Amino acid sequence: MSNRTILLVALAAAIVGAVAGLLINGAGPFFGSEPGQRALQQVVAAGAPRPPEGLEVAGRGDRIPALELPGLDAPPMRLPDESGRTLLINYWASWCAPCIEEMPELDRFAATQGADGVQVVGIALDDADAVRAFLQQVPVSYRILLDQPGPADTSVQLGNPAGVLPFTVLVDGEGVLRRQKIGPFQDGEVDDWVGL
Repeated sequence: MSNRTILLVALAAAIVGAVAGLLINGAGPFFGSEPGQRALQQVVAAGAPRPPEGLEVAGRGDRIPALELPGLDAPPMRLPDESGRTLLINYWASWCAPCIEEMPELDRFAATQGADGVQVVGIALDDADAVRAFLQQVPVSYRILLDQPGPADTSVQLGNPAGVLPFTVLVDGEGVLRRQKIGPFQDGEVDDWVGL
């Protein structure tokens, strides 16, 4: 076995271990911080496949590509939209336990925003029927859109090449990506995260 192969296997094992640790033990204080999130995203991205050639991928400080996704039993929605409101875009799936745990926190936050506040949008990387069934059990008041997971899904375009869930981004009113977060929000955390 070559040194390169050994290094690649070790890197892959480290990434899997880090993600498993986060899922089991939570993010902890370091990974909940902005420097911790940046470090985590670099580690996860290092082991992720490269996005398909020609796919526009936004990073912090970049304008996001124009996205249009079907709504769950609603018309398609363009992101960013024309409202000029800040967007909190959360990627999730009905089978993702950490995603499900954070949904009440996102719903609580969305309910406090009013017509001019931050617009919360959930994008399910999932089957529409599974999403409908799930939302009957755990309803939320914010808009749900659908996408199919894969190497060119919209989460990849917003800086999630490994497809880790939950994944959240904050996009300002000008369509510029300001923040990215891997992992679930804890109770009350989203307020501070959006305010920074």
